[in-house]
Amino acid sequence: MRIKILLTAILCSVVGFAQSINDYKAVIIPLKYEFMKTDNQYRLATLSKQNLTKGGFEAFYSNEQLPEGYTDRCQVLYMDVIRDNAFLVTKLIIQFKDCFGQVVFTSEAGKSREKEYEIAYKEALDNAFKSVYALHYKYSGNPVANSKTSAPVKAAVATTVVATPVSTASSPDLKDPNLLYAQPTESGYQLIDKTPKVVMKLLKTSQPNVYIAIKDNVQGSLILKEDGQWYFESYQNDKLVSEKIVVKF
Repeated sequence: MRIKILLTAILCSVVGFAQSINDYKAVIIPLKYEFMKTDNQYRLATLSKQNLTKGGFEAFYSNEQLPEGYTDRCQVLYMDVIRDNAFLVTKLIIQFKDCFGQVVFTSEAGKSREKEYEIAYKEALDNAFKSVYALHYKYSGNPVANSKTSAPVKAAVATTVVATPVSTASSPDLKDPNLLYAQPTESGYQLIDKTPKVVMKLLKTSQPNVYIAIKDNVQGSLILKEDGQWYFESYQNDKLVSEKIVVKF
């Protein structure tokens, strides 16, 4: 049943989002996908960038300093690779998400029956990229509208959508030197600075204005308060500490 739903989502995404893909300037690649234990394990981040470049995309690792013209996080896509567990078969699925965590494109599952992990993951990823090549990507030069209402329609895989913050949050000062950018992940967000460096990891909860937050190995909560600002709260030496966080989702 899960495979049937996924195939339906793939067909919808390929047909419905091929043109909107061209409105994004580049793709950001995480160094570590959810199923990986270490950064660039099996060279998947490296292979992702090579394949994206082959497909005509500008591609950057999430820890790279982005060049001028790429500072608006909503003008780029965020790549993810999902492993679909299957008996004796390695299956990888590529997804592109926008800055709100909405799925813009889902590839067909790339498969490999190789037993050695490094060979199997490379073959499965290369096969998944065949769907990406079929898009014939070419940047249109049309900027993506930076609003939730104008974002592309979600693909049919509802479980991959990340909850977005409530609309009562105040607009951040984009000139603030402490401004952090929210980059969607499978379980929530990671907040990165302008370097970009990962400063904090957020895990979504049942409340859109509350996240489980991890900063410098300290676990706490990121909470949207009545003043429209986000605060990281944690206990340090048995004392509650509240720190204002300026973040652009």
